[in-house]
Amino acid sequence: MNENREINALFHLLDDPDLEVFDTVASKILLYGKDIIPNLENLWENTVDEAIQERIELLIHRVHYQDLQAAVRAWGLSDSQGLLQGAILASRYQFPDLIDTQILTEIDRIKRNIWLELNNYLTPLEQINVLNSMVYNYFGLKGEEVSYQRKNQFFVNQVIESKKGNPITNGIIYQSLCAMLDLPVYAVNIPRQFILAYFDSYIDFSVPVDPADHRILFFIDPIQGQIYTQQDVDTYLKRVSVPSVPSYFKPQSNKRIIQFLLEELSKCFRDDKDAYKQDELMNLASILED
Repeated sequence: MNENREINALFHLLDDPDLEVFDTVASKILLYGKDIIPNLENLWENTVDEAIQERIELLIHRVHYQDLQAAVRAWGLSDSQGLLQGAILASRYQFPDLIDTQILTEIDRIKRNIWLELNNYLTPLEQINVLNSMVYNYFGLKGEEVSYQRKNQFFVNQVIESKKGNPITNGIIYQSLCAMLDLPVYAVNIPRQFILAYFDSYIDFSVPVDPADHRILFFIDPIQGQIYTQQDVDTYLKRVSVPSVPSYFKPQSNKRIIQFLLEELSKCFRDDKDAYKQDELMNLASILED
């Protein structure tokens, strides 16, 4: 964006010690949207005062965040809420310039390898065994329990790059592959776990979903593809002293999964200096409220 007289005047006010003046200036700069970012980056490069550089960095972050809010809102309102695309949007909170081509290319490569091994004569369990072999052996995806100290495991681009995620991001990759391969696998609402389930039919999320309308054939732990039966899950619920209720076995919509991802990611930012990040991520999650 070419710098006009108003932009130059706003930039000259960035060093004003009065916070009210800075907030007013920031609000006006935000109105320019993403087009103002190159100007801000150029200003940062030509600024020697570290305090002013921090203000510029904050402004760049606010511009990216404003753009991300709009993108999350549009994704939540769209008719086709692709799960992988939602996870990429969550990653853009930390990596605003993320280009999704590499992620989509890698996922498509894994999908094609799985597709070549599938046929109409395989049982659901045999299909998942093929998928597990490709995801965890061929591609080499590893998983660890959720840790808020390992925030990179919440970003799908980092998981694809390092081949190490947590149950949520591994589950998003796994469920996305199933959707591409027309396998009825969806996340369910088991307490304190992120578990996938192979259902006996496809779910239409455009209408209210009643768990009684669908039967779960088995469960899948996305950390490493471990298969669990209904009895295994019932035993787990007894062990953690949680009564089994139908809502735990309700398939979760893509919108709810991404909302949960954002809520969990926010817990990675607990230091006082990062409190605003926690607030911003919870705000993004609230955008996806039904």
